[in-house]
Amino acid sequence: MQHPFLFQGGVSVGLFHRDTREEGAFLIVGLGNPGKKYERTRHNVGFMALDTVAESFGVRVIRSRFEGLTGECTYHGAKLVLLKPQTFMNLSGVSVEKAAHYFGIPPERVVVFCDDISFPPSRLRIRRKGTHGGHNGLRNIIDQLESENFIRVKLGVGEKPRPEYDLADWVLSSFTEKEMADLKTALAVCPDIVKLVVDGKIEEAMSRYNHG
Repeated sequence: MQHPFLFQGGVSVGLFHRDTREEGAFLIVGLGNPGKKYERTRHNVGFMALDTVAESFGVRVIRSRFEGLTGECTYHGAKLVLLKPQTFMNLSGVSVEKAAHYFGIPPERVVVFCDDISFPPSRLRIRRKGTHGGHNGLRNIIDQLESENFIRVKLGVGEKPRPEYDLADWVLSSFTEKEMADLKTALAVCPDIVKLVVDGKIEEAMSRYNHG
């Protein structure tokens, strides 16, 4: 399906050259851990969301820089930089800060897709800002950006099956086939969320997709 956007691949620049800063650019980030063994794990739902956004926008997130993988496009005149940090989750902010600094993007125009154990895989929540809530990826981004004022889209990955279940083991466990099917419901709307945010309609995005 065609979408009303223009897209362009990342243009190569010299190692010591800087891209021209563009007013109104957005940094779209998906959090996860690199490596095949983590691909279907709950902690990697941010990567899955970014992949869905990239596919919708016709972007390949393959250029290695900022300690991550990047791709670029434009939507309604705004430059979008898509980023998958390759630092492992707990150091995600290192990659995010480097990319945000390079392009001159303030925290208010950073959008982070991440996992949340508070609700099931079919649901998500959008927040303008907030604390890390115990999520180490968000914690490191807040530390590195020195701000909580970035947009986060939290995708449900399901609650721990038992209170005593180790949290690290849970978020690094794989989705079941049923959960993956449910997750597609949330993933499918991620491109629309990005478009609404870029168009300055975050309240509409929250009203439309923050259920329960």
